Amino acid sequence: MTAVSPVNRPMTAFEWALLLVLSVLWGGSFFFVGVAVKELPPLTIVVSRVALAALALHLVIRVMGMRLPGTCDVWAAFLGMGLLNNAVPFCLIVWGQTHIASGVASILNATTPLFTVIVAHFLTADEKMTGGRLFGVVAGFAGVALMIGGTALNAFGVAVLAQLGILAAALSYAFAGVFGRRFRAMGIAPLVTATGQVTASSLMLLPLMLIVDRPWALSWPSVNTVAAVMGLALLSTALAYILYFRILATAGATNLALVTFLIPVSAILLGVLLLGERLESRHIAGIALIGIGLAAVDGRIWRMFRRRMAKQPA
Repeated sequence: MTAVSPVNRPMTAFEWALLLVLSVLWGGSFFFVGVAVKELPPLTIVVSRVALAALALHLVIRVMGMRLPGTCDVWAAFLGMGLLNNAVPFCLIVWGQTHIASGVASILNATTPLFTVIVAHFLTADEKMTGGRLFGVVAGFAGVALMIGGTALNAFGVAVLAQLGILAAALSYAFAGVFGRRFRAMGIAPLVTATGQVTASSLMLLPLMLIVDRPWALSWPSVNTVAAVMGLALLSTALAYILYFRILATAGATNLALVTFLIPVSAILLGVLLLGERLESRHIAGIALIGIGLAAVDGRIWRMFRRRMAKQPA
């Protein structure tokens, strides 16, 4: 009997619940960054995020009687995952949020599933492009084009670069989602994987942060900024990645990437209510198109519609 790939079955109610919690944790990360970037440089925020998360996760696995593997192939995988899922996207997103609103950043980040469809098509055997997913990719990137706008590209500036940086982060996340599938085959527990990747990214970024930001010369941040960094590290990173690898191990990269459709909801609400941000009409129209694209990529809405139509009497 042929085994059913995780991506070829609907997610369970428990997986959907985990996905919803993860979306709130990661949606909050855009708010936390929006607070922190007012006082701290991007690399300092990113290193604080991954290093504090690594310390917390090391404590957790020690309490649970687990430990990190010491083999070279496992640590090579941790370094690859840390680069793709932490170092590159975190730096791009934090830098991007120094120039654009957190809500806009979260909407652009919602393109991750669209990039994942393309990456998974070429790099996996069981997540190939379908007609519905192709339509979703086209609709989603039409939404991105609408958000950025042709006039903005004509006057190419730092705000456009920031938006392109967020899109590059989404592409990096897509590669990470596919790359991370190997940890299940290696028999590494999700909690250990999460700990290994934030440890690896901390080791990669710490020397660069010390050279570029010279943190000892910075002013001591306010209580709000310290609280935001702690929330970013412990909630939006440590706890979030425990859930991330748990979902990835059972539901697959494409299903997991749907979390980015839910992230803008909490990110936009927090940005509007607490940071005084505003979204333009083109941003709302853009997220609507991205939403249509993600619905097509997922396919669940269309399957539900076809089942209901099939049940109706002729």
